[in-house]
Amino acid sequence: MEMPAPNASVLSRKDQIVARLKEVLPANSVISDESQTRAYECDALTAYKCPPLCAILPANTDEVSAALKVCHEMGVPVVPRGSGTSLAGGALPTADCVILGVAKMNGVIETNYADRYIKVQSGRTNLSVTGAVEAEGFFYAPDPSSQLACAIAGNIAMNSGGAHCLKYGVTTNNLMGVTMVMMDGTIVDVGGAHLDAAGLDVLGVICGSEGQLGVVTEATLRILHKPEGARPVLMGYDSAETAGQVVSDIIKAGILPVAIEYMDEMLIGVCEDFSGAGYPECEALLIVEVEGSEAEIDDQLARITNIAAKHNPVELREAQSPDEAARIWAGRKAAFSAIGKISDYMCLDGTIPVSSLPYVLKRIGEMSKHYGLGVGNVFHAGDGNMHPLILYDANKPGDLEICEEFGAEVLKLCVEVGGCLTGEHGVGIEKRDLMNVQYDPADLEAQMAIKDVFDPNWLLNAAKVFPLASSEPRRAA
Repeated sequence: MEMPAPNASVLSRKDQIVARLKEVLPANSVISDESQTRAYECDALTAYKCPPLCAILPANTDEVSAALKVCHEMGVPVVPRGSGTSLAGGALPTADCVILGVAKMNGVIETNYADRYIKVQSGRTNLSVTGAVEAEGFFYAPDPSSQLACAIAGNIAMNSGGAHCLKYGVTTNNLMGVTMVMMDGTIVDVGGAHLDAAGLDVLGVICGSEGQLGVVTEATLRILHKPEGARPVLMGYDSAETAGQVVSDIIKAGILPVAIEYMDEMLIGVCEDFSGAGYPECEALLIVEVEGSEAEIDDQLARITNIAAKHNPVELREAQSPDEAARIWAGRKAAFSAIGKISDYMCLDGTIPVSSLPYVLKRIGEMSKHYGLGVGNVFHAGDGNMHPLILYDANKPGDLEICEEFGAEVLKLCVEVGGCLTGEHGVGIEKRDLMNVQYDPADLEAQMAIKDVFDPNWLLNAAKVFPLASSEPRRAA
């Protein structure tokens, strides 16, 4: 994966840059020893690594502002980092950059149950947002698989979703406002605990911008009353096409489950071995969950199981207790860990129309045979957000390159059938050079013009998202 050559001028001034940062930050918040900066050399896309010039861990908005002023003045690139769980290389450093981590910024600033919002520092983990309000009967809806570790800052940067996004939406649907520090140190507040502001949707531009426009330090998030209850049903089928038709029929029936998850035969076996969830042997597995009062749950599941039964399932199992519900979800929640135990893998993130699911799965299977690499499919079937996991051997010369080529073809296929390159992982470096597949030069120019406004010198995460050839004139200016 090509990255820009580091700026020799910045590299030669490392000691001066570190000294200036220590003037505005506590000494223990500036990490410059190479043995320690290696902790920041990659995110969860571990195939690519590069230690940064240094890493800084500010504790609040003012410290972020002071540090960015130094970097702006000295022309030093900055790569914002949440918890490092990005699967697209969004937090991959360059040798001449400062990693700005938000891990110390993890506090709760305000909770307001009457108006249903919570304001937190952006380094707070996703799951701990719910943890801060659940005693009062509330929860925060977006639930990425990495929610135990991922930070709200990263969720905003990538517009993360999760299993329950079918009903509750992704981060942008639950984000009310942010405090953001611009590259020159200017602190701005966008949105807040109120209805949408008039004028341009600046908050919508920031959410999903992958740390290219500013560093989000605080976020106002919508919280919701916890449902009275929830219950999943497991469905096994002997073909992907049948499972896809069941998903389509459930949506057509006007039923809105809180989640519809899909796993293919390979993932079913691996996750069963890993978690002992009790999954059946079949080609396609669906987990459909509904929530509400007991009467609502019974009614919805009766309609869903009636639809499922018409398609001759291998197994149809409705959870009868909290323990059974947890077992049904156990394998799906552990999918990435289960695969990681047996192989190196690259997790993709293309999104497709649900109606194209059988065709896309068929083509991915054909590609798997062509490239000689295994692939498992697990994804949010309700909104077509796919997560093919391509297996490769990092120690085998050439395997990573084959995996990259295979992955590129899968993502091109997603665009070909009317989908897009990413649903929640972001573009990062993984899909950066495929942006020309989805967007023409005029589209890319319009997007880069927005970055020009927020970050005129292109110092914030500048090697991500846009093809290097397209952004080179701006990065070199």
